[in-house]
Amino acid sequence: MDQNFYEQVFEVVRLIPKGRVTSYGAIAKSLGAGGSSRMVGYAMRHADQAQPSIPAHRVVNSSGLLTGKFHFNPPERMVELLEREGVVVKKDKVQNFKTVFWNPLTEIDIL
Repeated sequence: MDQNFYEQVFEVVRLIPKGRVTSYGAIAKSLGAGGSSRMVGYAMRHADQAQPSIPAHRVVNSSGLLTGKFHFNPPERMVELLEREGVVVKKDKVQNFKTVFWNPLTEIDIL
């Protein structure tokens, strides 16, 4: 586990506003590691150990699918958290994905 990379991922995820989502790939690109979306996914598996906590429910795949929901207990918790913030989810997919998508490359200056 690359602890430094994971911490960088967690820092980006902490910046995602309520009611918005981003993707594993967008996080990877924002960290200068465009081909590392899978590594971002691995980092998100350890999100429950992050201190301070992170809004892991706001990270989905590039199509808006809730591919990480099985790491929540229970898996339906991811949908509940997103819906509580006003994000519409149907059949494990964020609706109006382009509208609620938050792009860390254009929204923040990390580097």
